[in-house]
Amino acid sequence: MTSIRPTPPRRAPVATTVGPGAPGPGAPGPARAATSPGSAPGPRSRRTVSRVVVATDLALVAAVGTLGVAVLPWFGTAHPLDGAVVVVALVALLGTSLALGRSWAPAVVATGGLEYGRVVQAGTGALLVLALTEVALRDYRLQPITLVVLPVAVLAVLAGRGLGRIVRHRRRRRGVGLVGVLAVGSAESVTDLVARTRRAPEHGWTVVAACTPAGRGDCAGVPVIGDLDDVAACTAWPGVEVVAVGAAPGWTGRRLHQLAWALEGTDLDLVVDPGLMEVAGPRLHMTPVDGLPMIRLTQPTFRGAGWVWKSVVDRVVAAAAVLVLSPVLLAVAVALVVDDRGPVFFRQQRVGRDGTTFAMVKFRSMVVDAERRREDLVATDADEGAGPLFKMRRDPRVTRVGALLRRTSLDELPQLFNVVTGSMSLVGPRPPLPAEVAQYADDARRRLLVRPGMTGLWQVSGRSDLSWEETVRLDLRYVENWSPGLDIHILARTVAAVVTGRGAY
Repeated sequence: MTSIRPTPPRRAPVATTVGPGAPGPGAPGPARAATSPGSAPGPRSRRTVSRVVVATDLALVAAVGTLGVAVLPWFGTAHPLDGAVVVVALVALLGTSLALGRSWAPAVVATGGLEYGRVVQAGTGALLVLALTEVALRDYRLQPITLVVLPVAVLAVLAGRGLGRIVRHRRRRRGVGLVGVLAVGSAESVTDLVARTRRAPEHGWTVVAACTPAGRGDCAGVPVIGDLDDVAACTAWPGVEVVAVGAAPGWTGRRLHQLAWALEGTDLDLVVDPGLMEVAGPRLHMTPVDGLPMIRLTQPTFRGAGWVWKSVVDRVVAAAAVLVLSPVLLAVAVALVVDDRGPVFFRQQRVGRDGTTFAMVKFRSMVVDAERRREDLVATDADEGAGPLFKMRRDPRVTRVGALLRRTSLDELPQLFNVVTGSMSLVGPRPPLPAEVAQYADDARRRLLVRPGMTGLWQVSGRSDLSWEETVRLDLRYVENWSPGLDIHILARTVAAVVTGRGAY
């Protein structure tokens, strides 16, 4: 969704006719309540989190600076400047750069890639200022600070942000610190948003109320407190901090403008679904036409320098990983042999880029005759998956060692050999079976435009817990919006998915 931040002049929300259970016209809004026991959303919660991040960042910079001026002389680096002055100057310089780069903005904190990118930009700016100052003054006593202490301070800030994000995500999964959302749109769009927020609570949203054309009832267990004409007044519903507008019949740009004007001067965020499902990132561009902002959608590319670079990086990283993980690979192989004397590897035909088939390699996690017994399980209607994907939560074919391998995702490690040979990528869509591809609809076939991956959006978003439709949707999102940054983001989330074992069976 596209975020729109209301701007001054200050103005209270307009009171209009409201639906069942909503505040009456002109009535003062109730105090904003927490969305769950122990949570602390409230209109000031995000500013509070931002202040904590500010204090933590500055404390880390001060600590690194203090350690730096104390340690560098021991390594033969002369440091005639006063240590306290250096630390204060470092904190002031990097702190100013972080502030000017809006890395402490409440809307940026805990957003992941955007947050880290702004910290890196701020650190780069501070480094350039120091370097230019040295050159201008022809005084190079600050070189150790510029080349060593400042970069380490930036890394410390990044590590602190990452640790804080992990803590916040854990709290949110327990229902603590969630931000209340008023969902606006058709029953279908509201239901979809509710499902997404429940599936990924780490993003910090929980839908507490909705406004739909019906104006009453509920959507996916969320109370409908008004219709599309009642949105401004319904923002006074307890716990609402974000108004999320989705697709709805009769919802026009003029109504959106009126809602944005009504929310000016409040602590509420207004976010809008642009209507371009699963298309984002580098493919979206703003193109003004006589003052009218239009969203220009460029065509996806599946060839070119970017994809060549991805292939090179995949193979180099995979080869290095094989060398580093060779003791683990050997230990798993020994455990499998001791367990049931069967073969170590399981090779299966999968469909790769452009429909070509290849032999995907995994550690064997099932009994030797698993493929033959699969037909019996399908015949007994034991399939717990959806669509052409066959997956069982308690598959009787899984061995004792295999269950552990699946739970820890160690059975996937031999796919590194597939990456080295070029039949797979580190990140990409799920590699399908030929029988699955035979049942693909046209949209699902677009997954075959790129190489399948060891991990992907499907894995970090739930893996086997996902329905067939969700798996296809996530894979298509990756295919349509690939970028190097997206790969890095998925690889980082893969670590958390493997540690938690979510959806692995």
